[in-house]
Amino acid sequence: MRILRAIVLFIAVCVVSSAAAAASAPVAVVEALHEKLIETMKQADQLGMDGRYRALQPILEESFDFQRMIAAAAGSYWAQASEAERQRLTEAFTTLSITTYAARFNAWTGESFETLGERAGPRDSVFVDTRLNRPKDPAVPITYVLTETDGRWRIVDVLLDKSISELAVRRSEYSQVLRSGGPEKLAEVLDQKAAELRTP
Repeated sequence: MRILRAIVLFIAVCVVSSAAAAASAPVAVVEALHEKLIETMKQADQLGMDGRYRALQPILEESFDFQRMIAAAAGSYWAQASEAERQRLTEAFTTLSITTYAARFNAWTGESFETLGERAGPRDSVFVDTRLNRPKDPAVPITYVLTETDGRWRIVDVLLDKSISELAVRRSEYSQVLRSGGPEKLAEVLDQKAAELRTP
């Protein structure tokens, strides 16, 4: 009887471990994000801009490595920045990113996300290929780039049409601001952009 209980317990532990591993996989991260985006889009009107921000904030902060993203976008300026400047810049970038999603996903007209698969990327990253299906318009290919840190997969870039890197676009946009005013100036610009998106 004890042996039987031990076997049952072992199987249960294996099942839990397998479920936990699956939940942390790159595809699972992306699909959880997509599920929340669709849910928020369906409630967009009743939530309003602030409501969509609050609804999306937890899943976006869990799915994206915003600190790693702004560090890559800021380049050498990040390496030279103080800890306080890095924290300020990360907070501003995170707020703008969430605000942007809340502003973009402001209605639902039958859209759906479809996962196409995953593939190995450079430097131990993983690409998760998806598309946003739209009833009246062509589907939009979206590829998420994820990396693993401390056993946790998170998104570090998004490729539109399999070629346009959002992180590369941000790096280009931010370079002039960083040259003229450094991290503090960039944080101010990001805050201003977020405020503009919130304005009806």
